[in-house]
Amino acid sequence: MRERLPFRIFLVSSILSGWCGLGTACAQVPTAFASSAVVVPTIPNPINLATALQLAQARSIDVQVAAERVIAASAQLDFAHSKQLPTIYLGGDYARQDGRIQDIRGDVFNTSRSSLMAGAGPSAVFSPSDAILAPLASRQVLSAREADRRATENDITLAVAEAYFTVQRARGDLSGALESEELASSLVGKAERLAAGLASPVEVSRAKTELSRRRQAVESARERQEIAMADLNRLLRLPQATSLEPIEPPQLRVDLFDVLGPVDDLIPLALMNRPELASQQSLVAATIARLKREKLRPLIPSLVLRGNATNPGGTLSTGMFGGGINDDLSQFNWRNSVDVQVLWELQGLGFGNRATIKEKEAENRQAMLEMLRVQDRVASEVVQAHSQATRAARRATLAEEGLKEARETVKTNLAGLNQTRRIGEMLVLVFRPQEVVSAVQALDQAYRDYFGAIADANQAQFRLYRALGHPAQCVLDRKAIAEWPSPAAKITVPKLAPNEQMIQPASHSAAAPQAASQFATDRRP
Repeated sequence: MRERLPFRIFLVSSILSGWCGLGTACAQVPTAFASSAVVVPTIPNPINLATALQLAQARSIDVQVAAERVIAASAQLDFAHSKQLPTIYLGGDYARQDGRIQDIRGDVFNTSRSSLMAGAGPSAVFSPSDAILAPLASRQVLSAREADRRATENDITLAVAEAYFTVQRARGDLSGALESEELASSLVGKAERLAAGLASPVEVSRAKTELSRRRQAVESARERQEIAMADLNRLLRLPQATSLEPIEPPQLRVDLFDVLGPVDDLIPLALMNRPELASQQSLVAATIARLKREKLRPLIPSLVLRGNATNPGGTLSTGMFGGGINDDLSQFNWRNSVDVQVLWELQGLGFGNRATIKEKEAENRQAMLEMLRVQDRVASEVVQAHSQATRAARRATLAEEGLKEARETVKTNLAGLNQTRRIGEMLVLVFRPQEVVSAVQALDQAYRDYFGAIADANQAQFRLYRALGHPAQCVLDRKAIAEWPSPAAKITVPKLAPNEQMIQPASHSAAAPQAASQFATDRRP
């Protein structure tokens, strides 16, 4: 408990920082075109990855539904235990007989009588097979529901992480689109100032066309960012109009695992720790308990206890009883009458028991096959997540190099647009506007490739984190630390900081690496 205290303090501070500013006033932002409608968005609210993940765990409907299923399974276990105890009836019984009746010798005669009894009585059918195996099956179902709850928490963690990095990708795409738009606008100005004969009028039109395309790309990037933000708000159960601003820069890399190791070493760990597989194993154990119960049912007798002080029997057994002729109710005194039986039960001459056993055997085989299917799915998810993490990390490295080259190309082309050289008697441009247009297009694509690879790499890390069944659980077990691949628990920001003025977060962004590192090392299931 003391070891988790710092993490709880961090959690409270993260949630408070993530929620600060919600519901604040709106601020008007100038639009790109005078003819466009004025957009009045709300002031962005800062949030970090750790806060988003904690909000999802606390507010997710799926997690709450899974928790309610655990409560229902616990109630079913309590009910299975309570079936070993007798049912108690409390109340009264009034009986009246008028007319013909037959005595024990067979004589028929007329009578008129009344009786009244007030008291209580037990009713119980104690079956040893039900008393032992029914709670065992319910306990296994409860274990399965608890594992399902952990699996739901893992799924929500992955969904929020993917949505968060989708927002980061959209932010990065927007920053790249804005820089490309600025470069295209600069290109138009330079093309218009070129002397006649150096560039034809069609070059100016081509540059203006490219500027129009870049402006459309900016609007598309804003659209993707708003859609991604709406999806994140849905997962966090925030108002859809809430504007969130991640404090981490879009190019932030989150490395939870070293993906250079062989994937064959990860599959056994996933099969051992995935809650989905633990849930299915518990369900298999539950079907085995139900099968044993049905096999023992016709072999072991049941103890039947019931009261028979009234007619019909099975209700009251002990209490005050009195009566008399006609409407006379008198002569009240104490009465106790209990019936105890030991019975073997053969349903449908034993054929019913046999049919029930076949049904439970089929359920057991079905649960076993489902467990094998879950094992195959877990192994496949580990291989897929490992491949995604490995390839996305390499793509991010290649995209970073490509972005550097694209930025240098645009810079060189724009500088060369004002330079000329002489070829014979002709004076020509070092770089034509058409070449600058191609360089701007390549830069925009490089930005999208770069931020896309970063987002894919981060999402793949969390997919692998979830595919392995929350490896942070194993940190608590000192014996397994040496066997488990140690999480890197580090956040790397590439030296490349494209368009720093556009994507640099607020001054409190320095807390982001500490927040994500704290989450990677102290996250508990």
